[in-house]
Amino acid sequence: MLSIKWCLRQKKGIGLIEPNGNMSKSYLNMAEESIDALNDIKKGKIWVATASYYIFYYSLYALMMRIGIKCEIHACSLLLMQKHLTEFYDSKDVEMINKAFSARIDLQYYSDRPVDSAVIDECRKYCKDFFIKTKDKLSSITEDQIESIREDLEKIGLKNG
Repeated sequence: MLSIKWCLRQKKGIGLIEPNGNMSKSYLNMAEESIDALNDIKKGKIWVATASYYIFYYSLYALMMRIGIKCEIHACSLLLMQKHLTEFYDSKDVEMINKAFSARIDLQYYSDRPVDSAVIDECRKYCKDFFIKTKDKLSSITEDQIESIREDLEKIGLKNG
């Protein structure tokens, strides 16, 4: 079972870096570009699911970069969001990014696993709200909030690196 402790031990797992506003903006731009691509996709469950998921993920990663958190393991980033970014995201956000993650994985890697079209449609709609919410949070996040989150993460064993 996935845990924060496991994610901390992985080479490409969760780690602290210097907060980076430029990288944050880059990931937000990638999310916005993915929204444009999603708007052009008319059919194809796999492409809708993939674009929707990456809108969620790039948005989340933009916030992580602003705080100074890196992670190359998507499941660990989602767990970090659920456990330690509750100041920014609620249970509905967590539920929806996890649905999008599962749908993308199932469609890309397990062609025998059916994915409900209603789930894909729900993710397609919600990912844009998630992007807007993240963009709003990024525009109002304070240095004190960033420092407080970093201190909390250091307490659970996150190291600079």
